[in-house]
Amino acid sequence: MTSDRFGLTWHPSIAASVLAHLDRIDLVEVIPEGPFLDSRPARQALRRLARTLPVSIHGVSLGLATVASIDRDRVERLARLVGEVEPESWSEHLAFVRASGIELGHLAAAPRTALSVEAVAEHVEQARQAIGTYPGLENVATPIEPPGSDRTELDWLVDVFDATPASLLLDLHNLYANGTNFGVDPAAMLRACPVDRIRTIHIAGGVNVHAGGGMRVVDDHLHDVPDPVYDLLEIVGERVPHPVDVVLERDGAFPSLGLLLAQLDRARQALARGRARAQHALRARQEWLFPIRRGAAAIDGQHAADGIRLEGLLARVYTDHLARARFIGAPVQEAIDAGVSPELARSIAPVDEAGLRLAAAGFAHKRRAKSV
Repeated sequence: MTSDRFGLTWHPSIAASVLAHLDRIDLVEVIPEGPFLDSRPARQALRRLARTLPVSIHGVSLGLATVASIDRDRVERLARLVGEVEPESWSEHLAFVRASGIELGHLAAAPRTALSVEAVAEHVEQARQAIGTYPGLENVATPIEPPGSDRTELDWLVDVFDATPASLLLDLHNLYANGTNFGVDPAAMLRACPVDRIRTIHIAGGVNVHAGGGMRVVDDHLHDVPDPVYDLLEIVGERVPHPVDVVLERDGAFPSLGLLLAQLDRARQALARGRARAQHALRARQEWLFPIRRGAAAIDGQHAADGIRLEGLLARVYTDHLARARFIGAPVQEAIDAGVSPELARSIAPVDEAGLRLAAAGFAHKRRAKSV
């Protein structure tokens, strides 16, 4: 018999309501970068909360998928917080968040290459050594296919979890958004994921926006969970044989707690339907199991330098409208001028202009929100 658990993203504005409904909330997930953890009393309160129900720390700023070195100070601060609070687990995103001294303000999908796979494995190991345990690694939503990629998102994820023993935090709305935006069936992608590594599921909502003459899904955590995400959760129940944690993410525009609890109840029902369909056949099929390769080869210096230059170019393009205009007009030449090798530079054309502008607008919005 499974013991799936269901919970919410912790936020001060709903804290009292959450504590009043612990009979319907199995766990909470806390974003450590929030200002409400700056004070010692707040961290002590979080430690007390962790003695009441399971708490997970969900980081958004390490940038584990960067080719450049990760910020050691940030890792150490997170390690101190984890040591102080003693949460049940911690997680981070498969993204880069800064490059060439530029803070993007949000999560950018890394170019999907062998180099970024090796970088993830190396940085996850560094974080584990500092914090003491491996994180859950979350797939990210992106309004633009990462320039410079040489493989699909699914292939990249499989390679990442072949290179590290970390668990997979599978965000179903991110899967749905990317699939919808780029013509990939999210259900087929879910069925092909390394299901034996999935330990946590995120569900969330987003918004449809017009871009480049079409419609794209933006993951904003400000809206209710859409029907297709519950459909994907049923597939999780059918395909993942072991218990999972399901976390409803909401970052703002909070409805009543009653509505949030109703969405959790619907998530319970969706997962239970998948479990029921699977009946006694909940073993993972052998072809879904991916061997873990212990350790990753050292990142080749020349290729690393190329990857770092590409990340720096993308950071400028995402945050500077003049750099963005030049890039749209001549992407290969701009990449070469930035020091990127001609081979890698040619791989970034043609440019998805609508996705690029949408990504830039999202990063600008996040930076403005953080500066307030």
